[in-house]
Amino acid sequence: MFEDLSKTARKREAERLQLVGRKLTEMKPDVLATIQLSAELHEAIATHQRISSREGGRRQLQFIGKLMRKIDTEALEKQIADLEGRSNDARTFFHQLEQWRDRLVEQPDTMKDFIDQYPQVDRQQFRQVVVKAAGSKPNNVEPANEAHKRALKLLFKFLRDSASD
Repeated sequence: MFEDLSKTARKREAERLQLVGRKLTEMKPDVLATIQLSAELHEAIATHQRISSREGGRRQLQFIGKLMRKIDTEALEKQIADLEGRSNDARTFFHQLEQWRDRLVEQPDTMKDFIDQYPQVDRQQFRQVVVKAAGSKPNNVEPANEAHKRALKLLFKFLRDSASD
């Protein structure tokens, strides 16, 4: 595959793979652990994260790009896009959670529907977060206050964490 391309196309592809490798090196270790990588590539990424020299880091990124030529990068790039929220699946999931959040704030009695869909949710904490978000909702006259915004963010984060488990 790589050999059939012109020299310019090969360089462009190598640079693209290095950019994907750079994204991997910038990830936190717990996030990186969720991505399926070969042991050799995982070690190369860990080595890059330990290198403090700019030139050494650049060479290590080239090595990571070289290793990535041997693997199926399409699946890897899809995993990265999901983590970054750029894939269609990630956007759909995000919008569903927004709809759940808004629905729960407007009608707190719909908590049962969420629990039915996600039975692994911590019910006690879920009820507390929903009641706090619904209780801090301003009336139609006054604008949303900081407490309400914080409560909405907390509810969304809780929904995301519960639905991801």
